[in-house]
Amino acid sequence: MKYLAKIFIRLRPTVNDPQGLTIKSGLHQLGFEEIDDVRSGKYMELRLSSKNQSEASSRVKEMCEKLLANPIVETYSFDIGLEEK
Repeated sequence: MKYLAKIFIRLRPTVNDPQGLTIKSGLHQLGFEEIDDVRSGKYMELRLSSKNQSEASSRVKEMCEKLLANPIVETYSFDIGLEEK
């Protein structure tokens, strides 16, 4: 079966986020003063073939832990479901 995994990777709360600070500053300069904080991150979609959703989920978790996310400074979460055609 074909699955679509939507992966969200974020910096840990204790890690400095210079990109987030730059975005916040830019928003303030554009007049969006209500912005208190910005944290940047990564989003990716993976399409994969697997026997079932449990196996697909296990493989995506393994990919995140081995390559896609740096466990020292990042956390990750993902949603997985059947790929819509």
